[in-house]
Amino acid sequence: MPAQPNPPIAIVIPQRVSYDTAFARGVLTYTFTVQVIVGQVSERISQSLLDGFAPGSGASSIKVAIEGDKTLGGVASDVRVSEMTAYQSIVVGEITYMGAEFEVSVLAD
Repeated sequence: MPAQPNPPIAIVIPQRVSYDTAFARGVLTYTFTVQVIVGQVSERISQSLLDGFAPGSGASSIKVAIEGDKTLGGVASDVRVSEMTAYQSIVVGEITYMGAEFEVSVLAD
């Protein structure tokens, strides 16, 4: 987490790696949390901005943005955003921000 985030910002946090998730043991599944911080809780626009990122479709959708290139530039065989969780206030230093977390799974050889 940056000491002073400059929202909107997305922070990718590795969670786990699952081995041998396909026949012949050739596929790895990487799971990440993408934490999105949109602005200070006190700013009226923050909740509206976060609400725009939450849907599974639409121009501002985090899911659409991440899944728009299923190979992530050629380094993965598939990517999936499975859920948004933790729609919440996030305290960094002495500032309270509005944010949410998205679970992302990446399959790679």
